[in-house]
Amino acid sequence: MTKKGKILVVDDNAGIRSALKILLPMHFEKVELLPSPSNLISTIETFKPDAVLLDMNFNTDINTGNEGLFWLSEIKSHFPQQKVVLFTAYADVALAVEGMKRGAFDFIVKPWENDKLIEVLTSACGNVKKAEKTIESGMYWGSGEEMMAIKKTVAKLAPTDATILITGENGTGKDVLAREIHNESSRADKKMVSVDAGAITETLFESELFGHVKGAYTDAYTDHAGKFEQADGGTLFLDEVGNIPLNSQAKLLRVIQNRSITRVGDTKSIPVDIRLICATNGNLEQMVKDKTFREDLYYRINTMHIHLPALRDRKEDIVPLAEIFLKEFTEKYHRKAEGISDERKAALENYPWPGNIRELRNCIEKAVILSDGKTLTKNEIDIPDLHMEEAIRPVETLEEAEEKAIRSAMKKYDGNLSLVAKALDISRPTLYNKLKKYGI
Repeated sequence: MTKKGKILVVDDNAGIRSALKILLPMHFEKVELLPSPSNLISTIETFKPDAVLLDMNFNTDINTGNEGLFWLSEIKSHFPQQKVVLFTAYADVALAVEGMKRGAFDFIVKPWENDKLIEVLTSACGNVKKAEKTIESGMYWGSGEEMMAIKKTVAKLAPTDATILITGENGTGKDVLAREIHNESSRADKKMVSVDAGAITETLFESELFGHVKGAYTDAYTDHAGKFEQADGGTLFLDEVGNIPLNSQAKLLRVIQNRSITRVGDTKSIPVDIRLICATNGNLEQMVKDKTFREDLYYRINTMHIHLPALRDRKEDIVPLAEIFLKEFTEKYHRKAEGISDERKAALENYPWPGNIRELRNCIEKAVILSDGKTLTKNEIDIPDLHMEEAIRPVETLEEAEEKAIRSAMKKYDGNLSLVAKALDISRPTLYNKLKKYGI
């Protein structure tokens, strides 16, 4: 059989390189081995490998927490289409899973099985620019009464231009619902522009939302259309609207009332035709009482209100959602998994999912990445066996729970804001706002 494919191996272990120097040329056209990643980028440029087998740890001074993830990012930034297979010790499997999420083709655990290694590298070499497609992110309504009621409400509201406020805990799918409303509206053929309002610093708020003209400030080298202009004719989705500072709220209110913007550094008023959808995980009514959110803005964005229930209150939808994510990620990560064991289905249903649908999706993604067989079992789906009654008893408010989670993460990661933001699945600017809010 004709040998095809060029493999670049990067590993600092001389014994491993020697073994692969014997094994790989038996199956591939060309093989090159590097003892360190110092010349990795230049070697990829000249050797042009079909696949890179990249060790996860080297004796380097790179202070990133893990060299493998750093070099994976370097490869992907220079060569976005390059197939990278991570080579990792069993203890670093969690990091390899993170690498898959960041674009690695697959991973191999040391000590490896020769057949498995050859199979994965052959697959990487033969993966002809296959798009990593995911299931179209449509709204999954499920079968519960509350979701069916929301579906009927959306059917009535979507064709109108009514401003809608979507509330619900983090991870309940507020952005997906906003997209569903846009897709069912008369503006479906126009843009939907999404903005994480809580992630925009107060100094850049006007520029990001309303735009600026050349020379408006030091780095304004060209004219810039803000999010309102970009969404003209379509839908503007403002997520985390509850995190907008009071001063910026006043500016936002004027634009919503007048349906026109003025770019920073300009005097000309530009009319905008948008459908506005806002979302928050906060209690805006309480924030109005606490005078941290403007009452007039609250009524402007709350023409119609939709509240998405927590996943723990949609128990009948947990397994169907898990199966949707299973199909999505088996396609994305070219795995064989086709189903979930009955024991794990029961465990999925009994877990309270504090991170809601987002947490469930991440759980199934990790399980699929780790899977080898056709059925996901306890070996892949690792969740605490908690009782619903114990997990969701109302001992604290949502804000109290949020503050507690932030303080815990700050302590765990010694105040490293990047790690804290990543652990909480929020942006750094959003974290800054919450730290200020809770006086942390």
